[in-house]
Amino acid sequence: MKLRIAREELLTALQRVQGVVEKRNTMPILSNILLEAKPEGVDILATDLEIGMRGLYKASVQEPGSITLSARKLYEILKELRDGEIELATGENNWATIQAGKSQFKVVGLSSSEYPALPAIEREGLTPLAGSGLLQLIRKTLFAVGDNDARYILNGLLVTLTTAEKKTTLRLVGTDGHRLAVAEQEVGGAGGKDTPKEIKAIIPKKAAHEMRRLLEEGDGEPLIGFTKNLLIFRKSGLLLTSRLMEGNYPNYQQVIPKEQGKRVTVDKAELEGALRRVAVLSRDKTNAVKVTFSSGHMTLFSSNPDFGEATEELPARYGGEPLTTGFNARYLLEVLGVIDEETVSLQMDTPLSPCLIREPGNAGFTCVVMPIKI
Repeated sequence: MKLRIAREELLTALQRVQGVVEKRNTMPILSNILLEAKPEGVDILATDLEIGMRGLYKASVQEPGSITLSARKLYEILKELRDGEIELATGENNWATIQAGKSQFKVVGLSSSEYPALPAIEREGLTPLAGSGLLQLIRKTLFAVGDNDARYILNGLLVTLTTAEKKTTLRLVGTDGHRLAVAEQEVGGAGGKDTPKEIKAIIPKKAAHEMRRLLEEGDGEPLIGFTKNLLIFRKSGLLLTSRLMEGNYPNYQQVIPKEQGKRVTVDKAELEGALRRVAVLSRDKTNAVKVTFSSGHMTLFSSNPDFGEATEELPARYGGEPLTTGFNARYLLEVLGVIDEETVSLQMDTPLSPCLIREPGNAGFTCVVMPIKI
């Protein structure tokens, strides 16, 4: 194999696959990427056996061939090189030579024949989606997904694609049992005649992260589709596949309280700033902050026997009986971080009932945070 490729082109490819390659060295080849030089360019693949990414990049190929090389080491080398063309050639025993100007690197690779194959994908059955719409939905729900939660299914994002006569609606749901985020919006016209009315799938958090990163690049409308056990995501020449998670997602609708509790409306930026300040003196593990809703204002309080206590009062629209509850400040801050409006409303019945958080002007977004005892 012998090819010439622009540093910027190869660096883009390597940045994209860093999140996919297996970090835990269970199988050495999974920390490598597969480079396949073809007349039309170089195909670069990465997989951890659950998620796979493939993209074709512009390159001048003198000799077709393939090799697998360490994704991390190749990326570190590329970051240190200046812009310009890079020559990549393979030699005996899966060694590769990287030549850029007066710099030369010889890197040990592994045989491409050992690299796991990505699943074969049909183009049929993929639903075109508005890129900004899908990106917003992921941004507004991914923070609530479990992280290595003992309840395996909570480490995934529930995706529901509903196709009606005139429109396609996408809903994403994330929860870790302590908070819940639901976001939905119309993402396209009606599907084809054979499109099922509703598709439900649970995608791993890692796959959702990778989709988000690709969507943040802009360029090109994405296509998304599901087979029985696979997510397929295409965007501007890139293909991302992920195994779906198996199991039953909890009935999240039961957790969402009816809109009849005591409601407080507050400036988002003011609440965010106050929470950050008061949380400095909260207990490390729980980040506990005591919150009191009173007529015309809201009070935040935290204390830590080792460091002291903090109090802050901020104006708020509230007309009910005073109510005192407690929250993990980090959970509230993560919700506020995805709200785009200037104000936010919090609603709850009793000090220990779920707190419904809404974004005025966005009926498609709902968040629930469970309070904690203080």
